[in-house]
Amino acid sequence: MLMIAKVALGLGATLALATAYTFHEGVIRVDVDESRQGGSHVHLWFPATTVSAGLRLAPKHYLSHAAEQARPYLPVLREVAKELQKYPNAEFVDVTDSRDHVHIAMVNGKLHVDAVSDSEDVHIVIPAETLGDVAARLEDAAPGI
Repeated sequence: MLMIAKVALGLGATLALATAYTFHEGVIRVDVDESRQGGSHVHLWFPATTVSAGLRLAPKHYLSHAAEQARPYLPVLREVAKELQKYPNAEFVDVTDSRDHVHIAMVNGKLHVDAVSDSEDVHIVIPAETLGDVAARLEDAAPGI
């Protein structure tokens, strides 16, 4: 009986540590809602760590191709990701017209992009650390930047 308790404790601790590591960077959230009749509603929540892991596991030729396509923007992405981490709570854009509203801000170290219109609502939340990881991986795949 004591052995079963030790095994259960070990498995529970392993699961707790794996969960803590998986979610240590935070969660990426993508919510898209179409306002029309029969419109789509897409809500994705996943650990930001999966993006970093996915970039490590992606076949090299696909990552090289993506890096080549993004090459002109990689220095800007790197600098923006680095600077965003300096402003954990800041508002960057808040534009409203008669039908649309766009709001871009950092909230608790996460980039929030909200676009609301008559036809659809889009809300995206990405940890700033994840943007830095993406920039670093793409730069590694595109030497010479």
